[in-house]
Amino acid sequence: MTVPAGAVTAVLGANGAGKTTLLRTVSAVQSPVSGSITMGDHDLIGAGAESMSRRGLSHVPEGRGVIVELTVEENLRLGLLGRNTSRPRMDIGRVWDMFPPLAQRRQATAHTLSGGERQMLVIARALLATPSVLLLDEPSLGLAPRVVAQIFRQLRDAVDTDGLTVVLVEQNARSALSIAEHAVVLSLGRVVREGPAADLQGDTELRHAYLGF
Repeated sequence: MTVPAGAVTAVLGANGAGKTTLLRTVSAVQSPVSGSITMGDHDLIGAGAESMSRRGLSHVPEGRGVIVELTVEENLRLGLLGRNTSRPRMDIGRVWDMFPPLAQRRQATAHTLSGGERQMLVIARALLATPSVLLLDEPSLGLAPRVVAQIFRQLRDAVDTDGLTVVLVEQNARSALSIAEHAVVLSLGRVVREGPAADLQGDTELRHAYLGF
C-alpha cells in the first residue's frame, strides 16, 4: 500500500483485519516478518521505535495513553522531547488554539480529564513533536460524536495548513472516509482495495462486504 504525502489515508476493515498490527509495524513497535517500509527516501526496517519521532513519525496508539500524575501542560511538553527538527516547530500556543478544552485545563492533572479531553491531549502531544507522518489508531473509540467531529476537524486543519500526512485507523468507516482523500481496506492482513476515499465510499458492494454500512 502507498500513503500519499500531505493527505489523510483511512485504513479500514473489520476487527482482526490487521489495522493495529500495520501501525505497530510501521512505527517499529513490532518487527515485520518480511517486506519493506519506507518513508520518503528512508528505509524504516531495523530502525528502533525510540528513533521514530526524530525521523518525523508519531504514533498515537489506541487507549489515550497520558501520564495521569502530570498536568495537561506537562504532558504536552513531553512531545517536545525528541521532536522532528526537519520541519518548523509547532508552538504550544497553537495547540491551545486547536483544542480549547485543553487550554482551559492546562494546570489540571491528566487523571481529571474526560475521555475526549485525554484523546485531544495525546493527539496534541504527538503534534508538538512536529511529525511529517501521524499514525492514529481508533481516535474516535468511545467518544461522543461532537468530540469526534472536533478532533477530526483539527486533524483536517493540520493536513491542510501544515502538509501533515495522516494514517487513520478507524472502525467508524463513515467518519474516516468523510475526512480522507485516500483509503485502504484490509481483510485478514491483506489489502483488498485501495484508492480515492470517494470511490470507496460510493462502492455499495464493498461497503457492505467489509465496512458494515
